[in-house]
Amino acid sequence: METAFFSFKNNLLLLLIFSVLLLILTIHPLEAESEDAAIISRFQQYLQINTAQPSPLYQQSADFLISQAKSIGLEFQSIEFAQNKPLVLLKWPGSDPTLPSILLNSHTDVVPVEQHKWAHHPFGAHVDSDGNIFARGSQDMKCVGMQYLEAIRRLKSSGFHPLRSVYLSFVPDEEIGSCDGAKKFADSDIFNSMNVGIALDEGLASPSENYRTFYAERNPWWLVIKATGPPGHGAKLYDNSAMENLLKSVESIRRFRASQFDLVKAGLKAEGEVFSVNTVFLKAGTPSPTGFVMNLQPSEAEAGFDIRVPPTADPESLERQFAEEWAPVSRNMTFQFKEKASIHDKFGRPMLTKTDSSNPWWSLLEEAVRKANGKLSKPEIFPASTDARYFREQGLPAIGFSPMANTPILLHDHNEFLNQDEYLKGINIYESIIKAYASYVGDKSTRSSRDEL
Repeated sequence: METAFFSFKNNLLLLLIFSVLLLILTIHPLEAESEDAAIISRFQQYLQINTAQPSPLYQQSADFLISQAKSIGLEFQSIEFAQNKPLVLLKWPGSDPTLPSILLNSHTDVVPVEQHKWAHHPFGAHVDSDGNIFARGSQDMKCVGMQYLEAIRRLKSSGFHPLRSVYLSFVPDEEIGSCDGAKKFADSDIFNSMNVGIALDEGLASPSENYRTFYAERNPWWLVIKATGPPGHGAKLYDNSAMENLLKSVESIRRFRASQFDLVKAGLKAEGEVFSVNTVFLKAGTPSPTGFVMNLQPSEAEAGFDIRVPPTADPESLERQFAEEWAPVSRNMTFQFKEKASIHDKFGRPMLTKTDSSNPWWSLLEEAVRKANGKLSKPEIFPASTDARYFREQGLPAIGFSPMANTPILLHDHNEFLNQDEYLKGINIYESIIKAYASYVGDKSTRSSRDEL
């Protein structure tokens, strides 16, 4: 009888233990699911703020970001280098303020949309049955800004304390050149006082399983070529008309573009390693109430070109080509730059961040991504321009990285989206990177950081 009683008690105890374990196993996935839903909801809220150029709702965006900073427990300030264009700067103070800090940069503005060409409202942040979040900025680059915040939220919750201070900058106007955003920020006393050692900024989505990283970028040269010539009757054939001279230049530029593109098509060079030249406008003709005067050859004609110059290029050689071939004085032609970004930093060095063992920031990023079960592809030159160039101009190492694998590249496209699972994985990746960077002892001078470029 006593043996049976103890057997009953043991069975009851085992049953109780099993029930508790079952309850724990049931609750944990529910808690994780609830946490993921809250994370996605916060991302959707940010995406639903219409910050499209030319009339971005910057103050609404700033208010949202500051509310997130308060909920996480970060220091915050709103700075205006230009009126009504707030730059939100957050800080997670490190225990050793003598060490150079970490800068996590993202921009708050997005490009305009053609709403009727979207399957879902571009600022609705609709999640479809496959978990794809449709919104302008879902890839470029509100995803990264929120991934920074969510990664820090987790690190703080886990009890992690950074050795280095971590700054998060949410800057305006990247999509229109950043003149009132990152450019003024990088040149400011505020930035100088932050003692930045490494900057992270945006990259691109990757259709493969490997994340893409960028150690440099092509710089924009926006060129306008103008041709002049005698006007004449639309039926008259004569040499050196403005249109004839301009079209000769357009054809020469087209051949140059094709030669560069052929290198990419043949797999000899990556897109970021060649010059890109694209015609963005043609302007000529005499306006009339019905369009243009059709029997008058104009005396002036212009064309505009978006040229992207790789950091390894010889800019003097290209400018000689402009003067001698694309816009020669002998054909009554001139050229001017609407923008001409330097390919060198303020110390006269090419703006390239090293991606080998000589740069500890690169090694730390590689290892952190690996620890978070991510894979990196070969580092690249970014084919367009980002705010990272303004930090590289200061002599700082800067890496472009947007953790979006298995994702089509849809920035500036209709129906831009990011899958919620990829977004959540990206938070894990950034959690690993920020922890590694913020724990790195290294050298106590920014000099070493700048020598790592």
